[in-house]
Amino acid sequence: MADQDVKVVEEFEDEPEVITLEFDDGVELEADIMGIFDVDNKEYIALIPHDDTDDVYLYGYKEISEEEFELIDIEDDDEFEKVAAEFERLTAEEL
Repeated sequence: MADQDVKVVEEFEDEPEVITLEFDDGVELEADIMGIFDVDNKEYIALIPHDDTDDVYLYGYKEISEEEFELIDIEDDDEFEKVAAEFERLTAEEL
């Protein structure tokens, strides 16, 4: 997945937080923040893009301040598999 910057974080009362991802090729995509979770003492974030797919984007998450955070690409396949497995376990518990 291409690198991206968090451009906007908007909060809506009783609605999910929405961020705009900006990819290296200039494409922008809004996504809902589904949640933040830990795997091996690192934080990760799950995003649901507004693109009419069933995709969920998983990224490393680093809080910079109360209003700002950084998304980090998960480039290691083993790390991504662990994160995806934990995400699936957490979402299965919610059902």
